[in-house]
Amino acid sequence: MTISDERECLKYRLLGSQEDIGSWGHEYVRHISGEVASEWQDIDQEEEGSKDKLAQLLAIVKDVIPYDMKHNAETEACDLLMEIEKLDMLLNFVDKTTYARVCLYLVSCVPYAAEPENTNLLQTAVQVFRKFDCLPEALRLAMQLNDMELIVEIFLSCKDQAIQKQLAFALGRQQVYLELDEEMDEADDMTEILSNSHLNSNFLSLARELDIMEPKVPEDIYKTHLENSRPGMGPSGSNVDSARMNLASSYVNGFVNAAFGQDKLLTEEGNKWIYKNKEHGMLAATASLGLVLLWDVDGGLTQIDKYLYSSEDYIKSGALLACGIVNTGVRNECDPALALLSDYVLHNSNVMRIGSVLGLGLAYAGSNRMDLISLLTPVMADSKSNMEVIGITALALGLISVGTCNGEVTSALLQTLIERSESELKETHARFIALALALVYLGKQEAVDTILMALQVVPEPLKGFASVLVEVCAYAGTGNVLKVQQMLHICTETDKEEEATDKTEKSEKSEKKKDSSTSSSTPSSDSKKKEESKSKSDDKKTKSSEWGMTRHAAAVLGIGLISAGEEIGSEMAFRMFGHLYRYGDLAVRRTVPLALALTSVSNPQLHILDTLSKFSHDSDAEVVHNSIFGMALVGSGTNNARLAQMLRNLAVYYSKDPNNLFLVRLVQGLVHLGKGTLTLQPYHSDRQLLSPVAMAALLSVIVSFLDVKNTILSKSHYLLYTLVPAIQPRMLVTFNEDLNPLTVSVRVGQAVDVVGQAGKPKTITGFQTHTTPVLLAYGERAELATEEYIALTPVIEGFVILRKNPDYE
Repeated sequence: MTISDERECLKYRLLGSQEDIGSWGHEYVRHISGEVASEWQDIDQEEEGSKDKLAQLLAIVKDVIPYDMKHNAETEACDLLMEIEKLDMLLNFVDKTTYARVCLYLVSCVPYAAEPENTNLLQTAVQVFRKFDCLPEALRLAMQLNDMELIVEIFLSCKDQAIQKQLAFALGRQQVYLELDEEMDEADDMTEILSNSHLNSNFLSLARELDIMEPKVPEDIYKTHLENSRPGMGPSGSNVDSARMNLASSYVNGFVNAAFGQDKLLTEEGNKWIYKNKEHGMLAATASLGLVLLWDVDGGLTQIDKYLYSSEDYIKSGALLACGIVNTGVRNECDPALALLSDYVLHNSNVMRIGSVLGLGLAYAGSNRMDLISLLTPVMADSKSNMEVIGITALALGLISVGTCNGEVTSALLQTLIERSESELKETHARFIALALALVYLGKQEAVDTILMALQVVPEPLKGFASVLVEVCAYAGTGNVLKVQQMLHICTETDKEEEATDKTEKSEKSEKKKDSSTSSSTPSSDSKKKEESKSKSDDKKTKSSEWGMTRHAAAVLGIGLISAGEEIGSEMAFRMFGHLYRYGDLAVRRTVPLALALTSVSNPQLHILDTLSKFSHDSDAEVVHNSIFGMALVGSGTNNARLAQMLRNLAVYYSKDPNNLFLVRLVQGLVHLGKGTLTLQPYHSDRQLLSPVAMAALLSVIVSFLDVKNTILSKSHYLLYTLVPAIQPRMLVTFNEDLNPLTVSVRVGQAVDVVGQAGKPKTITGFQTHTTPVLLAYGERAELATEEYIALTPVIEGFVILRKNPDYE
């Protein structure tokens, strides 16, 4: 059939005898759907008689939809209803056989729909799932909507105990904590699952199963004997026992043995190792003990306790931070972190403040608890707090109330931004106040407009940086194409004002030259020249560290952040970053490696590794630092052999450059995070749900790399510990209904997109069969290989409860 200008199909359908629409065949129905949609758009609602026209069209729609549903054309039915904005009609037409395909299609349209249609699609899918009593699916979408009331309603409406436990596992993974009524059935069990207190024991049983309990030392990771070093130079970094290398080893030891509860440097003879470090190095070494004992609230705190009585402030502060790290992602009704750390928040020494405040921020990330917010807010206004403490406090508040639009936190942060002097806001830690504001509105889309207005009163350079950062965080992971275009516009702006000032300076210089040539040169004019050149060099220094506070840097990060959750968007972003790196200004080029890494966390794709490897030999030192760290994000927790070899080559290449060597060592530790069993990927549940806490953790570290010389490579390297809330095990563990571990065989393979395909297509390809517990890499999906059990959740990932199949013979 061909399309006509007059929409003749529709015209004669309205004039005709209204017989069964399907009798004309499938092609006719598709054709008339298209014409109805176009006609609907053209009708002016204000005109007389428009209501009658709309009613006639609706009658045709009501004939078309049931026909589509019967004939495997659910996608066309959904498209038609989206065009005429009547998605709520779907509920009347879906049945047991079609609802799964309809919802799959609706959800997969979300990244391509504009606001507010995307939320409408999700809400419709939730209603359809609830109609057919598919609560685990409905809960996933409610978490994607970030709608707390809906989440609570779905959770409490579940009458089946086993399924409710499965829902609790899903909420625990997303770190959504519900206060349950104590009279509820099995309330204690539910609370335990919701608070993730089972995480530690299950992770250790996985480690025993895989036989990787043996603690590793940093040298096992560096493998310096494999480095093809030049003769006479010896392996990289081995010639001296320097404080810098010891510091790197402290971090590597923490990351590699994370959550295993034992290592060879700290748990055996901690004091010896801690004193091999200096000042902030002691803080980091003590805090890494928290990383080794991650999630082990009961056993971990007793091992850290002895360091709280040390005479060294740095060790005490590290121990406080370690207490916070141990409690990350795990709730406990005794609140040990709050009890231990709250006394030190306003301590006389700023070092102690940093340890306790950051510890609280990590331990309660995403909890949005008012008692913590009122405890930490005074620290920002306290006269003794320096800019570093204020920045860290803001960051802690941002982590605690991430994605909640909390009004009190917002006003406290804005107040701080307005009250501080311009010189203070130019300090490197001021950027964390902007980041904290952005985190509070993470993923909130249009709710952010009022804050953008309020930020107009903040002085530059922080105003531009904060405004762009807040806006991109609000659209994080939405794949919103319009926002990406807006960010590209910002990246291509050149600072016209700067150019203008340069011109005026040049003209002034030429005038001065004329004056000086006429007047005789006196000794005083020489000293003036010296002073001028000195102030110029000072200006240059501040300029060079300010690049990370520009709108450009925030916009580049934004492109990575917005397109992170969606494959087509990430591929397009990859190409854009190539152009930005070639043609962008300094701030843009330095941020590109970090933004690129953000689109592919814990997913070492070859083209991204090769690009970062190319960037890591750039002539600009900061581009190199950021590219090396970018490799850490891309390969974190994957044990990727190719990346490990790249890093060994880099270690040789930079063996004489202590800064880059330090970063390469750190990256080697992160690539073997938890001996390859942990991940930093913020997307989970089949790459559909974004964990706000994990995204906030990644952003905290990335923003500190926007001025790496003054943070990570200086005294503030403890900011690396803000990665901890993003650390999650990438395992699949199966239980029976009594929550006892159950070994079943599962097929693990590459996930295949089956949206809109006919029949029952295979959802994975190239699979291998394993017995649980198993590790799942990024982009892999598991399905049960036996029909003896039925999984209580459609997404087989993390903790899954299995039920005996009643029909199994």
